Amino acid sequence: MSARSAGQALPALEIIDPGLQTTVQDYPGRRGRQALGFFPSGPVDPLGLQVANVLVGNRPGAAALEIPLGRFQAVILRAGLIAITGPDAGVTLNGEPVPLWEAVSVAEGDVLSCAVIRGAGYRRYLAVSGGIAVDEAFGSRSTLLVAGIGGHDGRALERADVLDAYPAGGARQRRRMPVSLRPHYTDSWEIEILRGPHADPDFLTAQDFEDFLGACWRCDLNSDRTGVRFNPHRFQWARTSGDVAGGHPSNLLDTSYPYGGILAYGDVLTILGPDSNTSGGFAVIATVAHAALSKVGQLRPGRDVVRFREINLHQAAAMQSHLDQLLDPRHFETV
Repeated sequence: MSARSAGQALPALEIIDPGLQTTVQDYPGRRGRQALGFFPSGPVDPLGLQVANVLVGNRPGAAALEIPLGRFQAVILRAGLIAITGPDAGVTLNGEPVPLWEAVSVAEGDVLSCAVIRGAGYRRYLAVSGGIAVDEAFGSRSTLLVAGIGGHDGRALERADVLDAYPAGGARQRRRMPVSLRPHYTDSWEIEILRGPHADPDFLTAQDFEDFLGACWRCDLNSDRTGVRFNPHRFQWARTSGDVAGGHPSNLLDTSYPYGGILAYGDVLTILGPDSNTSGGFAVIATVAHAALSKVGQLRPGRDVVRFREINLHQAAAMQSHLDQLLDPRHFETV
């Protein structure tokens, strides 16, 4: 049964310019499917998608649009509310500037336009009241491009695509996230990580890990939803080879990868994104704290630089608790 017939969904958006690679994503995606070969997919910036949904009265994890690089244009096909989060510039409705991080009323026939993000940040999120209506695949509406499942026909949006949305369910209050609570975008990031599972002393030396934390890592241009790659770096390593697993010290027999793991693919470090491989034969020297994944989602390929800061499990839990508080509608302003 299609999403439209199951929930009386109706057309909400017609795509004029889909931008670089706009996809439908929900949160938390396909949890619990890693043994079947599926990373969760979902938004690369979970905070951006969830806040956009809360602003228009949806549940935080409802399906919405992820818009990398910011360029996008669509015609509104149904009156309601929309909200856009992300870098705050270059968004208009019928040619008039639209504020981000707040719910905006739209009418049938309105034209929403988003310009390319020129400054800091990389992804915007667009939520519509009711939530984007697409069929579930393995328990999620998120698009997994490498497998061609989920989202809108398992692919990025194209010109003339029509997206449905579920009924909004009565009048909804317009909300705005206070400026003081909004994330700060930059081109020089500090990202919190936890050590391992394959760090020192078995894989890296103590000096290697110190160098890892002290270095400034530049995001490679070949970065996307599968992973953020960094400039090559030659560690000393605590062993001379991977033995039976391979010649490079980063090699090991196949192991499960954590989402957000920092993979040492030989001399190249990669943060594993939501569409990455679930297992492989390389060391994961550190793992990004879950609450810091939204920062990873805003890294601009080919430009931004990163420094990593080690934290412990208690600090990671505190960060997540703070992030959860940001999604409480009681902290938002009424427009």
